[in-house]
Amino acid sequence: MAESILIGCGAGFSGDRVDAAQAIVKTLISRQKKSVLIFEMLAERTLALGQLAKNQNAQLGYEPLLEDILTPILKDCVAHHIPIVSNFGAANPSGAARLIQKLAKEQDIHHLKIAVIEGDDILNKINLSELQIWEGDLELSISADDPIAANVYIGAESIAQALTQGAQIVVTGRVADPALTVGPVVEHFDWGWQDWDKIAAATMAGHLLECGSQVTGGYFADPGYKDVPDLANVGFPIAEIFEDGRVIISKADNTGGLVSIQTVKEQLLYEIHDPANYYTPDVILDITQVALTETGHNQVELTGAKGKPRPDTLKATVSFMGSWFGEGEISYAGQNAGNRAKLAANVLKERADKLDARFDYRLDLIGAVSVLDSNKADLLASMPLNQLTDVRVRMAVNGADKKNVERLMNEVNALYCCGPAGGGGVRTSVKSSVRTVSYLVPRSLISTHFHFIQEN
Repeated sequence: MAESILIGCGAGFSGDRVDAAQAIVKTLISRQKKSVLIFEMLAERTLALGQLAKNQNAQLGYEPLLEDILTPILKDCVAHHIPIVSNFGAANPSGAARLIQKLAKEQDIHHLKIAVIEGDDILNKINLSELQIWEGDLELSISADDPIAANVYIGAESIAQALTQGAQIVVTGRVADPALTVGPVVEHFDWGWQDWDKIAAATMAGHLLECGSQVTGGYFADPGYKDVPDLANVGFPIAEIFEDGRVIISKADNTGGLVSIQTVKEQLLYEIHDPANYYTPDVILDITQVALTETGHNQVELTGAKGKPRPDTLKATVSFMGSWFGEGEISYAGQNAGNRAKLAANVLKERADKLDARFDYRLDLIGAVSVLDSNKADLLASMPLNQLTDVRVRMAVNGADKKNVERLMNEVNALYCCGPAGGGGVRTSVKSSVRTVSYLVPRSLISTHFHFIQEN
């Protein structure tokens, strides 16, 4: 029976802390077990932005922080035989691989085996009119424009195959988040792809890891209710997976944060619509029988994951150019600030309503009303503002005509002199947006494979 395998997670999204993986690598080395380091750095919006970057420069489109993340750890990972598996390839996995090759040369690392997974990019390969829209997006309007990106969530098989062939770095585009963990685990134990309960256990581990520090106290802390020690130095998670499907979640040594039954439960249920049927490309995960046990300090064991045969369809995210988005803010402080801010919002509302244009806008009073799903009418209803001494007015605008959006942003700027007393700190921006629609693609239409890049 093969020994257990450790999977450490160095990032949970694009823009995560660039130094988090360093503590993970040190811990993996010290534990002296078979280890793999993963980075989960891709979301629907991230991929669309990557595609836009690639359209402007064919050399770009991968994770912007890739060099910052890998430079401090690459040599240690290679020296200690810790493969790196990540979706930081985004819209340009080959471009990311070439950058890694460059970093390796700069660090005098020779003959690095870098595998690139392909098959997720289905732009111009699939007829969207023949596909079913995912049920969660049925109410979205379908764009008549050509898509700028179309990527299907692929599974872990090509990752496992690349590792079997000796890959030291595996670069992917759009794979399902848990697949980054499933691939190394299946390769290590040589599990069959229809051993559904074991694939489910690896998927559960991958789901717990995929958001980085969320399972180790990040996005959990609530002072006085859910206290987390040394949150500024929160450690990132490590999963130990056993051949029998047991999973133990811990974190990097000598770091802050917390691993408890509560933190693990929160992440286990994160983004799970149906606990009995969590769809992934590799398995349908059922967590309704999972049991959690605290087995040590910052250590939680999970057992009981069940799996069902993988679905016949795969989810694909299709991205289109959207409208123009404008955002403007101005602050009011001191005595009667709340009422002055409300007056400023009313002025913006009246000015916007006079424009003969088609756009949507929203007004928020940050510090009074902003996080709830209120619209402009709700916001300006009667509310107690007399006690507020620091309020920021925010106007957000969405429209097809850039000039009209810019005009409304000018209205925010004009509040300096045309609005209530004491406004300051104006900030405005106008930028294009990307909208996405998800489709279901028959698995039979998708083919994935990998290749090793040649050393220059």
